[in-house]
Amino acid sequence: MVGMELGTVLGIWAHPDDEAYLSGGLMSLARGAGSRVVCVTATRGELGTPDPETWPPERLAAARTVELARCLGILGVTEHRWLDYADGACAEAAVDKAVERVCDLIDEVRPDTVVTFGPDGFTGHADHRAVSGWATTAFAKAAGRDARLLYAAAPQRRTRRWGELYSRLSVFEEGYPVWVPDSALALDLRLDRRTVTRKVRALAAQTTQTADLIGMLGVETYTAWVAEESFVAASGPAVDCR
Repeated sequence: MVGMELGTVLGIWAHPDDEAYLSGGLMSLARGAGSRVVCVTATRGELGTPDPETWPPERLAAARTVELARCLGILGVTEHRWLDYADGACAEAAVDKAVERVCDLIDEVRPDTVVTFGPDGFTGHADHRAVSGWATTAFAKAAGRDARLLYAAAPQRRTRRWGELYSRLSVFEEGYPVWVPDSALALDLRLDRRTVTRKVRALAAQTTQTADLIGMLGVETYTAWVAEESFVAASGPAVDCR
């Protein structure tokens, strides 16, 4: 089972919904196999809306806090930590302090596997890239000798079906994602129907972020789109560090 192979999992992400999109299936499978899973979120995602009049930062942060709790509950994840950095400002945060906080979490959790963004941030978002840097530095300082660090990656094979969709989504910076050769993947999950259905339920619980996209694509297409999760090893050459 995937969960047993990964041991205790620590996920380190920037905003609510990053964890579900990039590792929702992994977390669900790990919990189903009896593994401990701890999720860390750097910000409350208070800027994550195209409609700030309806969703001013304080209101959106409160809503996303509740949504993330529901999402993680569906995935079976009972341990979560907020770092409470300002959304959009992670790159300006004091790096030494942020790394120290992540080191403390690694010391507490003693993960066998840490999952996070690669240096490219997957979407290119500055918060994502900053969190990747914190996690990578903290892992090198505090993780156990046998622990491994995995970066979320976009495998090249997905360009055939999903490349156009990625190019249309406003969450991606220009030139992202960075496509990774399939041969470079350290972990490549193609989720079974039960697991991906649970993942979609978890994502749907984050209504402020996913309702419009699910409505646009339809549940069937959206389910197919999120049915794979891929990772490269941090020590490997697969991630383009822009």
